[in-house]
Parts: sequence; structure tokens; C-alpha cells
Amino acid sequence: MTPEEIARLPYRPCAGVCVTNPEGLIWVGERLDFPGAWQMPQGGIDPGEDPRAAALRELQEETGLAPDAVEEIGALDAPLAYDLPVELAAKLWKGRYRGQEQHWFRFRYDGPDDAVDLDAHEREFERWAWMPGAEVLDAIVPFKRDIYRRVLTRFDLL
Repeated sequence: MTPEEIARLPYRPCAGVCVTNPEGLIWVGERLDFPGAWQMPQGGIDPGEDPRAAALRELQEETGLAPDAVEEIGALDAPLAYDLPVELAAKLWKGRYRGQEQHWFRFRYDGPDDAVDLDAHEREFERWAWMPGAEVLDAIVPFKRDIYRRVLTRFDLL
């Protein structure tokens, strides 16, 4: 695909989840398919699905944490979009999207770490950790760094 063809593609609707613990650290997982790349839970919004419901579903699928295990403490008032690098756009999501438009939610989790179950659904992460915001920015793939900076700044985590 050419950059011009990619630019004409729509964004994939997505929900992003920023989970913090009582110390203000952020839950991130290292992707199985991209070793060394960490991210917060996120995933596509199904047709007709509410973004908040999608965020809670993705949280449970990726971390094993049930919706009643977290407390919502914030949400961005508008989605944020990012573009994939040209070399990934043709590969990810069968070349149907140029990137993602993400609805972000912040939840607080006060429970035990051993409640996290990376195998609760189809496993996406090799391992997980609690990180401060600055470390999250260092660990994220470069093409998502700007959107993560915006999310963490708006949630007052930087």
C-alpha cells in the first residue's frame, strides 16, 4: 500500500484502559508479538458496543480483572487518533485501517496483584508490570508515544 492509499483508510474504533494502583503506578503488559513493546490494555470496539463497555471487556480479556474489581476515576472527553507506520498499516487488521481512534478510560485497582490472569482470554502479553508514567513512555513503541503522552498528561500521571 502507498502512503496515499493508507491515508484514505478509516481509523479502527478502539477503547484504551489506563489502570492505576493506589501508588499511582500504571498497569502495562509486554506484547507477545512484539517483545520489548509495552502497552496499556486496549482493543477494538465491536459494532454497536459502548466505548466504556468495550474498555471493561478489554480489561477483563487482557488482564483477567473483572469490571467490579476496578473503579472508574476518569475518561477523556473525546477520542484520540494515531496513525500506524506505513510498513505496519498493510499488515495489521488486514490493511483495513490507517490507525486507531481510541476512547480512553482511567480505572483504579486496589486488589491483589495475583488476581491478574494473562491467560483469562486469548493471551496478548508475555508479562506485566506496574510502571510510573515516564517509564511507560520509554517502554511504548515509538508510534504510540505521542498518544500515550497525551493520555497520561490528561490523566495527570506525568
